[in-house]
Amino acid sequence: MIKKSISLTAEGKKELEKELAELIKERPAIAERIAIARSFGDLSENEEYSSARNEQKVAEGRILEIQDILKNAKVIRGGKKTKVDLGATVSLDMGGRKVTYTLVGATEANPLEGKISNESPIGKALLGHKAGESFDFNGKKIKVIEIQ
Repeated sequence: MIKKSISLTAEGKKELEKELAELIKERPAIAERIAIARSFGDLSENEEYSSARNEQKVAEGRILEIQDILKNAKVIRGGKKTKVDLGATVSLDMGGRKVTYTLVGATEANPLEGKISNESPIGKALLGHKAGESFDFNGKKIKVIEIQ
């Protein structure tokens, strides 16, 4: 199976590495909670044990997910861009309303923080445009004001 490379900004990579380190550091505490809960006796009706095991399962799953992302990560280079590409921050005029987005890979996308995926419909539509260019998106005229 061929793995698809995952685009990350340098900041996004650092955040994932930090989360991974915190999860790994939490492993002994989770194991301790499991051991303590196991000492309470009958595991079939032991809510503390079930809860601790579930916490361990979630943490280990996230550790594996982050390790896989980092192993397949391609860091997006920053710097001045002349056209919209991954890592670019773009200011747009969307029908008289100015919005600013940073184009990131799907792993880092968070529209509430202004980070949109290059795989999203608007992200795909933005790719390759230069400052001053306009294009239609879902029946609306969008103008690229500035690319950073």
